[in-house]
Amino acid sequence: MDVWEALYTTRAMRRVRTDPIPLAVQERILDAAVRAPSGGNTQDWRFLLVDDPAVKARLAPLYADSIRQLWETAYRARLEAARANPSDPASVSFLKVQASAQWLADHFADVPLYLFAFSHDSSGGSIFPAVWSAQLAARAQGVGSALTSVLGHFHPAETLGILGVPEGRGWQMACCVSFGYPTGRWGVAPRRPAQEVTYRNTWGAGPGLSAAGPLWPGDAR
Repeated sequence: MDVWEALYTTRAMRRVRTDPIPLAVQERILDAAVRAPSGGNTQDWRFLLVDDPAVKARLAPLYADSIRQLWETAYRARLEAARANPSDPASVSFLKVQASAQWLADHFADVPLYLFAFSHDSSGGSIFPAVWSAQLAARAQGVGSALTSVLGHFHPAETLGILGVPEGRGWQMACCVSFGYPTGRWGVAPRRPAQEVTYRNTWGAGPGLSAAGPLWPGDAR
């Protein structure tokens, strides 16, 4: 797969089929992940794959409760505003994302594979490049993925206990990534243009960019 296609079309794909991910595909995903840069080349990461139905069944209610709390706290005002004015384009976009996230919460145990990423680096600088490489590698093989951190925020102790993470060794759960063959289509996600979220040299200064829309396909230079 062309690198630009992978970069532009690797977006959150939460709605997936129950088909298992072959071990050969998992090997490609993890092998790509461990090639990512890490601070001081410490390779300070551990990856825990979860595909056991019994383990997923124990995690599922924790994840569902985490998403419930998310809607009631951080996203409460935004969700209420979107529901009050559902025809507004911004509301339409947010409600689609909300429905997708809720789908994963409602079907957590049915998703074929999860990857939990751990590191001693609380900044995430030594783990998230590897996680993103895993997601890009999955995209190259037709596997959708979605990164979430709500379990570590709302139910950290219970999650670590279920996963058997050793205590007292400093391992921090950075995130959980779901993997599965998507039910929907790949595509370029709509985003605000780069020049609207980028400055140069001084905060608030114009960046000198003028990309009005996606530069892929056809103009990825």
